[in-house]
Amino acid sequence: VSLADGNVTITNATHSGRTILVPDGGQDNTYTLPAPIAGSVFRFVYAGAAADATDAIIITPGNTNFFIGGVTFLDSDNAISSVFSNGSSNSSIQLNVPAGFDVTIVGLNTTNYQIFGNVTSTTAPAFADQ
Repeated sequence: VSLADGNVTITNATHSGRTILVPDGGQDNTYTLPAPIAGSVFRFVYAGAAADATDAIIITPGNTNFFIGGVTFLDSDNAISSVFSNGSSNSSIQLNVPAGFDVTIVGLNTTNYQIFGNVTSTTAPAFADQ
C-alpha cells in the first residue's frame, strides 16, 4: 500500500498485514496507528528515491498505547547502534531524515505494540511520549 505525502491515519482493514510504502515527504508526515489488536502487523518501508529531508513519525492513537522494543540504527557514517523505547510511556517514534527504513510494528495486546526493524540515516531515530 503506497501512502500519500501527508499525515495518514492507519487502519487495520487497509494496512494490517501489508507492506506500507512511505514516500519521500514534502514535510514531516505523521502516521497514526489504530488501537492495538493482538496479531495486527504494520510494516513501514521507505520508498523514496533519495535520502529524505523530512521525517516520518509513527504514533499510537493515544498516551495509553506504548511501543515495546527498538530499532537498529545504521548511521550513514558507518556506525551501528540500537535505539529502544522505554516500554512504559513512549507512544511515538520519529524516523529522522531517513535514507531508508524497514520497521515492523506488531500488536501485542489491546495496550502495547512491539516494534523492531532498522533505520538508515545521518540522525538517530527517537522514541518519545506524545
